[in-house]
This record gives sequence, structure tokens and C-alpha cells, in this order.
Amino acid sequence: MDMNSFVTLAETGPVDAIFAALETWVQQDVGAVIYSCSTFDLAAGKSRRIYTNLPEVYPVSGLKDIIPNAWTAQVLDARRTFVANSIEDIAQVFPDNPLIRSLGCGSVINMPVFLAGRFMGTVNVLHEPGYYTPPRVAALHVLRPAAMLAFAALGAEKG
Repeated sequence: MDMNSFVTLAETGPVDAIFAALETWVQQDVGAVIYSCSTFDLAAGKSRRIYTNLPEVYPVSGLKDIIPNAWTAQVLDARRTFVANSIEDIAQVFPDNPLIRSLGCGSVINMPVFLAGRFMGTVNVLHEPGYYTPPRVAALHVLRPAAMLAFAALGAEKG
């Protein structure tokens, strides 16, 4: 996948195909056991998983409560990517950490996506403990423009 191909897909493709192509690109450049994307209604304090590579374990879901913690302070308030490389660090912010552990994961990156100053959602990738090194985090950040296009397509579909 390259940016020109992704842009063409974003211009013409259905939203699910755009998010699937973003996943393919993330898998190629970064790697993920669990890959998902989420949107947030900050005013209502709710989040929703809109794409997942493991629907049987991490389904696209209805609304979930946003529980204020260190993760929300970093990702939602400070607009910074969250990285944890141990299940212990993940357990401090994610109540579903037993499920994460059971899937062999112990590291996570949650990259917030903003467009024109508006918070669009997050790209979420999880892998084995210690996996998300600074180069892998940087590789995910390189894909931020593609993530912006994917979330913009979601907004266009609703609009």
C-alpha cells in the first residue's frame, strides 16, 4: 500500500474497505495482533469501536462509557499517543486487560486522530509485551495522514 493507492480508495471505496486498507498498511509497517479503530462522543462520555480485526473477541460495539484515567488525560485531553509495553501498565488504564493478556498481548499504541482541530477517534494496536519500540511508534505516526482520511470518510458517510 502507498499513499496514492490509499487516496484513490478513500475517494471511491466504501468506508469498511478504507479501514481494512489502513489495517493492511499498519500490519505491514508496524504490526498488530489486535487492530481496531474507535470513535468518541466526548460530550456524552461514550466511545464506540468502529473497526476491528478480531470481531469474535473485540466486536464492533455499541457505546461504552469513557472512564477518566491517565489514558484519557493523555489521549483525549493532551492529544498525545499512548504507549504501554507491559500488561501491568495496560492494566492501569484498561479494564479488559485479562482479555488482552489472554490473547498474548502486553503492549499497546493508541494514536489519536485529529482533523481540522476536531478529534476524530483513535487507531489502536496491540502486540506482545515490549513490542512497540520507538521506531514502531514512529512508523504508526507516519500513517497518521491515512488514518485522517479513513476517519474523514467515516464522517462523509454519515453526512
